[in-house]
Parts: sequence; C-alpha cells; structure tokens
Amino acid sequence: MFYLTKETIPIFVPLGFIGLYRWFWFLVKLIAWFLYKPLKPVRRPRYISSRDVTIVVPTIDCGPEIHKALLSWLANEPFEIIFVTVDTAKTGLERLANAVDPKRDIVRVVTVHRANKRSQMVAGANRVKTDITVFCDDDVIWGPEMLKWCLAPFEDGRVGGVGTSQRVVPLGKRMTIWEILAAYRLTMRNVEITASTYIDGGVCCLSGRTAVYRTNILRDPDFQWKFTHEFWLGKYHQHSGDDKFLTRWLHSHNWRTHIQACPQAELQSTFKDDWRFLKQLLRWTRNTWRSDSRSLFTERHIWTRYPYTAFTMLDKMFNPITLLAGPITVIYLIVRTYSVPNQEHQVALWVVVVSYIVWLFVTRMIKYSPHFVRRPQDIVAIPVWLVFSIYFAIMKVYCLFTLHKTGWGTRSGAEGGTDPEDEKEIYRPMWLKAFEEEEKKDDSQPRCNSAYTVDIGQPIITYSPGELDDVPLVPHPPPAHPQIYDKQSAFVHSIFEAERRQRNSDMGQMTPSYIRAINDPTRGEFIPLYRHDSSSGETLSSIRTIVPKDNP
Repeated sequence: MFYLTKETIPIFVPLGFIGLYRWFWFLVKLIAWFLYKPLKPVRRPRYISSRDVTIVVPTIDCGPEIHKALLSWLANEPFEIIFVTVDTAKTGLERLANAVDPKRDIVRVVTVHRANKRSQMVAGANRVKTDITVFCDDDVIWGPEMLKWCLAPFEDGRVGGVGTSQRVVPLGKRMTIWEILAAYRLTMRNVEITASTYIDGGVCCLSGRTAVYRTNILRDPDFQWKFTHEFWLGKYHQHSGDDKFLTRWLHSHNWRTHIQACPQAELQSTFKDDWRFLKQLLRWTRNTWRSDSRSLFTERHIWTRYPYTAFTMLDKMFNPITLLAGPITVIYLIVRTYSVPNQEHQVALWVVVVSYIVWLFVTRMIKYSPHFVRRPQDIVAIPVWLVFSIYFAIMKVYCLFTLHKTGWGTRSGAEGGTDPEDEKEIYRPMWLKAFEEEEKKDDSQPRCNSAYTVDIGQPIITYSPGELDDVPLVPHPPPAHPQIYDKQSAFVHSIFEAERRQRNSDMGQMTPSYIRAINDPTRGEFIPLYRHDSSSGETLSSIRTIVPKDNP
C-alpha cells in the first residue's frame, strides 16, 4: 500500500501492486470496449429472419411474463417459434400461442416426457427447418431489430455463434437491491465480452438468455450426445451450464464467435428480485469453475485460438484472492501500525478508514460508470455492492469445493433424467417432412416405411427416389470403426459411427451439412446422412446407428 504522510494533509492511498495490476487490465478492457464497433447489417443479407431463423424456447413455465416476451420475438418476424415444454405447461402455452398467433403459422408447442433443459434444447433443434437457430429464455424481451443485427455476423462463414449485450429490467415497478446487484454484474460482463471480442474475437460464454447458432452445428449427432451426456468427474450429470458447453464446442470445433453489443441487439431480462438471486449466483459460479477448468486445462483449444480470452478466464479464478487482498491488507496495516503507539509519521486511524472507503467508492463509480449513465440513482447502492463483493469472493471459494452439485437450484422439477422413450423423441429428426407427418399420427403406427437400407461398413446400397427428392446423397464405404458401449442409457446398447469430414481449405473448419435422417427397422432408431455441399465443394459423409438393447 502507498500512503502520503505530510503533516498538513495526511492521505492514505490503498493502492498496492495487486491494485496496479487490476487497474492496468481494467483500463485495457475499457479502451477495447470504447474502440469496439458492432457489425452492421448489409444491404443484401445472406440470412433473413422470416426465412432463415427459428427461435427455440425450452421452458417449464407458462407465466404472464412469457406473453410480453413472445410479442417482442414476433415483432422480429422469425420463420417459426418452438416452445419445448412438459405436459403440465402445454395447455397454458397453447392458449398463449392461440392468442398471439391464431392461424398457428409461426408458434408451435411441443413436449418432452421430463423437464431437462438440455434435452429440451436438442428436441427443439431437431424440429428446426431453418439455417439459423436461436436459443432463448422464456422471459427475455427483444428490440424490434434484434434478429436483423444478430444475423449480421453470419455473413462470415466462419462464425458459428453470436451473443448479445444484456440489460436488467425489474419485475416490479422499481428495482430491488438484488436486481441492482445483478445490473452491476451485467454492466461489467458487457464490458468484458465486448473487450474480448474486439481484442481476439473470443468470448468466455455466449449467454443462454439469447444466443444464435448455425443449425447444422446443433444437428451434429456427436454434439447432441455429448451435450445431453455431460458429466462432472464422470458421475455427476450436468443439467445447467448449457451455454458454457455450447461455447466450448464452438471453440474446439474451429468456429468463431461474435458479440453484438449495441442498442439494437441488446436484450432485456429479469433476474430474481429477492434472496434467490444468490442461488442463481451459486449455479453460475459453479458452472464457470467447471467449464473454464475444462477449457483451460483439459481441452486447451482456447489458448491458441483466443489467448486474451483464456487469460481473462484464468484471471477470474484468482478473483477471490484479489478481492479479499485489499481489506485484509488494510486491516493488517492498521493493526501493525497502531500496535506500536507514538510511532513517527503515524497516520490517524480515521484518515486510514475514511481514505479507504472513499477510494473504494470512487473506483467503483469509475468501473460501473456505464451503468450509472443509464441509472444514476443506483450510486447509493455502492456500499451494498462493496459488502456483496466480499461475500461473493468467499462464495466463489465455497463453490470450488461443491462442484459436485450440478442442479439448477431455482427451477423446481427441471433436473429430470431421460428414459428410453425420452431419448427416442429427443434425437428423432423432426425437421424432415416425413417425420413431421408421422409426429401427428398415433404413436402406435410404425415409424418407418422407407426403402433405405444401410449396413455398417458398407455403402448406401438402396433408397427410395421418391423420398430423396432431388438431394444427392454421397454413398461411401465408411472406414473401420470401434464399438462404443454406453453405460448411461438404458435403451442404447452400442453406438456405431463412421465419419469422413474433409476440411474446407479456405475456412479451415468442419461445417456439417445435415439434410436427411431415416429410420432403419433392422439396425436401429435413426441414421443421419450427409450430402455433398456444392456451394463450398465440401464432402461430408456420416452414418450413425443406434442399436436397441434387444437387437444387438
């Protein structure tokens, strides 16, 4: 710590080497945030919301807040909005859909057997018929140009996911202290993700409140299986943290991410307005520990692709130390100084205390100035934020030792597992017309009437031309492949998979292009097939068969 000890104006300046380090990187973020510019929509865009965008909303609720959010989504003119819910909420959502979309041309409600957000997201993605999919929470409110601006980064074929900036809206007429604390956190998050996007193009997390993805990424069977079967330490099934997984998947599969931080793409969202906000914070902090440790120490792709983003993720792991270092050091200096009375050049105790408090107050005003420009009345909450910061530092250490707790904490009934019937419906490719028609039929009817015949290790030897339309498939003999046994699923005995993916030399990435998935009653539940993409000259071929337990 540095302090001035002139007899006339004694001032204690609580700034040490840790403080200099923190302030240096904060200034770096601030400069990058200031220099950042969002990508503007082009005059002739590749993607149009009314033709190319489907919104998938996993939810277990049918509360009144969804109505306002749904109207804001419809104002953006998407091709379709799919609610994926459970039976208990279906009636309420159907009633809401009929009220805002009487013809039911846009809003659709589908159900899964058990509430599980990741399974609901996969089930929704497998019903999407457009090139772009938006995952969206059921309470977020969009501006009228949200989709238009979120689609702009996809003009670059290397971009796989896009996120936005966020703003807190109160549940009631006024913000509670809990909502103000959430707004403080969002302000700093907006600065951090904008800065990382400007510096190296990376982002630590595309927030699940609203994130936009290429649909072909979400239809990758490898992604869907790992997404719904992620375990911590191999035994704790992860129910939350879906947005962290998706972001890591993009990083590890050579896709770029982008943040559109501008008023046109800013979403409004609610947070818990009482002590339950702390439960949300517990879940987010545990997810951050688990996901960031995987990114930095297990997968490690982020170090070479987004070094600055990797550094910020590592830096956050030491936040508890830096947050607690200040008050601990000040207390230590006070005790040490005043344990020896009549010390020369001794600064009065009240000078130390007042200087430290003023320092904290002024520095927080500077750090959260973007929030105070919008809501200057929230300055009075700075003392509460200072106490909260100390609590958060302690809580972050507690979360590090309780990472085995993978539940939601704030969503009752949202942590259901999956059974055989669930998995059949979740992974079924409902974007195909044949499956969409079969979905409307009685479940007792046979699912497959096609003439497709596929054998593992052999080319596609027969198919029905009427089923294929004019889409060329790529017959190929898959290479030898191992038999992978799954211990988590009751209905799956084994998975056979063979893949051949040729990288696009211009983009240096894998871009799966799904167009067809079929049932084969002799081999298993479904078999996705790839096609030759003439626009990019890329050949993508894959066969995956899931074999029922009673049909080895």
